[in-house]
Amino acid sequence: MSHNTWRWRHRDETAPVWPGFHQLLGATWAAEATNFAVWSPESTAMWVCLFDDDGAEVRHRLTEHTLGVWHGAIPGVQVGQRYGYRADGPWDPAHGRRFNPEKLLLDPYARAVSGGVTPGPATLPHDTAHPSRRSTLDSAPAVPRSVVVHDDFDWGEDLPLRTRWRDTVIYELHVKGFTALHNEIPPELRGTYAGLGSHTVTRYLNDLGVTAVELLPVHQFATEPAVAERGLVNYWGYNSLGFFAPHAAYSSTGDRGQQVTEFKQMVRNFHTAGIEVILDVVYNHTAEGGPDGPSYSFRGLDDFGYYKRSGTGGDAYWDVTGCGNTVDTTNTGALRLILDSLRYWVTEMHVDGFRFDLASALARTGHDVDMAGAFLTTIGQDPVLRHVKLIAEPWDASMDGYQVGSFPPPWVEWNDRYRDTVRDFWRGASHGVRELASRMAGSSDLYADDGRSPYTSVNFVTAHDGFTIRDAVSYEHKHNEDNGEGNRDGSPDNRSCNHGVEGETDDESVQRLRRRQAMNMMVTLCLSSGSPMITAGDERGRTQRGNNNAYCQDNEISWVDWRPDDAWLDVYEVVKAALRLRREHPALRQRHHFVGAPTIDGGPKDLAWLHPEGREMRQHDWYDDTLQVLGMFVSGDPLRSPGRRGEQQRDASFVTWCNAGAEPVTALLPENAWVRTGEVVLSTDPAITVGSPVEVGQALDLDARSVVVLRQT
Repeated sequence: MSHNTWRWRHRDETAPVWPGFHQLLGATWAAEATNFAVWSPESTAMWVCLFDDDGAEVRHRLTEHTLGVWHGAIPGVQVGQRYGYRADGPWDPAHGRRFNPEKLLLDPYARAVSGGVTPGPATLPHDTAHPSRRSTLDSAPAVPRSVVVHDDFDWGEDLPLRTRWRDTVIYELHVKGFTALHNEIPPELRGTYAGLGSHTVTRYLNDLGVTAVELLPVHQFATEPAVAERGLVNYWGYNSLGFFAPHAAYSSTGDRGQQVTEFKQMVRNFHTAGIEVILDVVYNHTAEGGPDGPSYSFRGLDDFGYYKRSGTGGDAYWDVTGCGNTVDTTNTGALRLILDSLRYWVTEMHVDGFRFDLASALARTGHDVDMAGAFLTTIGQDPVLRHVKLIAEPWDASMDGYQVGSFPPPWVEWNDRYRDTVRDFWRGASHGVRELASRMAGSSDLYADDGRSPYTSVNFVTAHDGFTIRDAVSYEHKHNEDNGEGNRDGSPDNRSCNHGVEGETDDESVQRLRRRQAMNMMVTLCLSSGSPMITAGDERGRTQRGNNNAYCQDNEISWVDWRPDDAWLDVYEVVKAALRLRREHPALRQRHHFVGAPTIDGGPKDLAWLHPEGREMRQHDWYDDTLQVLGMFVSGDPLRSPGRRGEQQRDASFVTWCNAGAEPVTALLPENAWVRTGEVVLSTDPAITVGSPVEVGQALDLDARSVVVLRQT
């Protein structure tokens, strides 16, 4: 329903607050009055607090409370007005009631946020000397403001791109870090939505072969008090404060609603370039932390409703996120907030999908992960959300939260088993090739049993957390000293190899080997069945100096270095070539799982695994722990996926040889009735050049640690 079709209950222009309406939460601007509505079912009083540019506050008490929502309309409020809420009610921390009118609260539905947090006692709802008592400190000087927004952005003909999953190549990046050092972007736009949406960036991504960007969190977020005490900031953004507001620090034009317009223009620019926008969203916890944490918004409005309890009595939070609290998606207000937020980003901000941080925490009913629970069910039946890309990080911080392979359609999943397998294979720690074959073929052991497609597996070898690809071939141990936690943070399980020297080195032989190993992993990623995800900068050798948990490093450690001086541009060219092969050949981006049998009578198998002796792999070969060479034959004659009009598609067939061993190997190209001649189309072996012809029965000498891709001619 249009915002302007509502009728106010009273027209008395002298009344300080009209009754307004409860149906639309947040601040709904109209020329005659702005409606404010906030979910807070147990509070006993609510004020809307308006702030002028000098910080002076005017409070308007709301008198209407309908179905758990406080609401009222205030005449004369302008677009850009800064505001907040103050809520009164029971003070009973032992039972999850922390109402305190001295705390200025952000509107959970604020479309924009102005200002930031100043950590300190004023932000806490309780008295630090006597935690059982209410704090009497006013938090207004220490917390940000909500902003009234009315944006009439002209989208023109912009529509969702709806790129098919099997055609999707994801590129995970940080809004600020991707352009903060980019010399071709004007200084005032670096690190902003405008800079990211520039032609410089879209041209680069198009040239590389990316079809979708996955943005690290852009919901308004705050730095954890403990991190701020160390003089650092939350850089990644996994500490959400406002689920509707684009993070204001990434705006080049202002924080009084301008960030909304700038974000929309960025999305439109990406769409014009044919690139989808996927948001990494953090609904599983909030920036308020544990029960002793600050009161920014949710805690002061409905603490008992928003956060899961342990069920052991008292006010013990149940934390499966590792961040102090877990949002309770079985609560009416919390679930509505998440769904309304998701729909807003799709319908108003035109994003194309979401990657859900710690999705298992959201899928819990009570304390159990429930794939038929309220969260997944409501999204699955939602007429807007069920058509966008939905990516689960299928685990949380608990033992039972690991759910890789379990999320229902239309969800796809980050597949960390793919990451671990590929890293282990190329560092020589895989104990055979059996697991590698499963991952390269689309992880059918995880997804085929319930009818899901190979693209359900979002394949990756690196992500924002963990080593970059360069660091994965340069370090065997994490080096997180700059984080100020005594190098205790970050995972010790990196599945990495330094190839003889820890960290950077001037040894050219070690440098060459590292670049080749980076190429090998990236080619494996690009040509595996499934949906590939590349971490920004990996294609050009970005390093974090061995830091595998750079969440608090808003500096050159995390930012992409665009200088050519130390860039691995040879890796870039190989990644670009691999993605071009994937894009141009449907055989390399399968819609269905392979069956290892002919798809037409008398034809070749759709997939065959080759032993270097020139034959197909046999049963005992799969249990040979010493085998480090594998050939993957993929048939393109015909494809199992028919064309758009139902006709059979034909494509070239391919053989990909992977040798992870430290010694050269001779691989024989097996005799067969379907493919007789071919050519090298990609090689990380310096002795085998692209364009070289090959024939059935030929011996192919594979150098140590190399990938060679052959295409039928």
